[in-house]
Amino acid sequence: MDIGTRKLQILSAIVEEYIRTGEPVGSKRVAQLLSFQVSPATIRNEMAVLFDLGLLEQPYTSAGRIPSHLGFRVYLNQLLCCSPLTEAEKDEIDALFNVKNPDPDRLLEDAAQALADFTGCATISATSTPQHITVRRVDVIPVAPRTVMLLVIAANGVIRSKVCRVDITLTPEVLEFFSKFANDRFAGRSLREISLGYIGSVAVALGEYSRVFTPLLAGIFELCKQIYDGQYYVGGNTNLLAYKEFSDVAHDLLTLLEKRDTLSGLAGPDGQTVTVTIGKENAQSELSNTAVVVAKYNVGQDVCGAIGVIGPVRLDYSRLIPHLEYFAQTLGSLLTDTMEQDKE
Repeated sequence: MDIGTRKLQILSAIVEEYIRTGEPVGSKRVAQLLSFQVSPATIRNEMAVLFDLGLLEQPYTSAGRIPSHLGFRVYLNQLLCCSPLTEAEKDEIDALFNVKNPDPDRLLEDAAQALADFTGCATISATSTPQHITVRRVDVIPVAPRTVMLLVIAANGVIRSKVCRVDITLTPEVLEFFSKFANDRFAGRSLREISLGYIGSVAVALGEYSRVFTPLLAGIFELCKQIYDGQYYVGGNTNLLAYKEFSDVAHDLLTLLEKRDTLSGLAGPDGQTVTVTIGKENAQSELSNTAVVVAKYNVGQDVCGAIGVIGPVRLDYSRLIPHLEYFAQTLGSLLTDTMEQDKE
């Protein structure tokens, strides 16, 4: 949208003042904010044009205007200037991850909460598993005569466990038999391939013992699915209750955040590290009055993680975007280090 330099500068001033105050911005205030001199009457004329273009709105009877969602989009695409983080700001984020040998699940959960505290918004954190990741091995650890702890260890270092009971006494010989059988069928196979159909074919291979070992096969399937699905955490969802914009939709918005497929539709296309979606650009109607900023990160060589901030449209994007980028990079590096250690 080509609207001219002066109008863009006026739009920028209004957006940044609205982000700062959350209140409508009048022409006199705009005149004070501009780096060049122009009369309030001229500014009012320019604001009227911006209003007609759909870039400004008048929320109620007032001399002031606020940016529309389209106005915010023009601001993000043409006017936003993000400064690199200072070393002090990087140190502040690094301090949030000052942990030794972190558990990946706990790290993701803590990261979502730390980012929520940092931004005053709701956050979502999720990982996905690349399709090529395989099962490294299956461990069967006796707990009681008829109870075992199943461990599935993936090639990327992720480990999941589950306690299972069977209807027979598990002698060392039985455990050795099943452990060898399970590793022959699952080790080296991609998690994506381990479907209910594949589990059925494995059960058939057990012949008359299939009924006895069905709980263990079901447990292995469940653990493989957990690893393949990845993790999903929400932090600071009640932060949204503090924003007047969400007073009428808070319940629907909080319900949406609990759905793990929420983030998958918000991350941008491949090659795009940070994605900002505003208002009705979001597919979910519950997000029609929000801004969602999502940063993707690598775990190892694969892009398989994302962390996002959900808040009002009047977010301070110039501050938030570089902070979120660095936050995501740091989280990805820590998860990579942790999983590399687990492989050793």
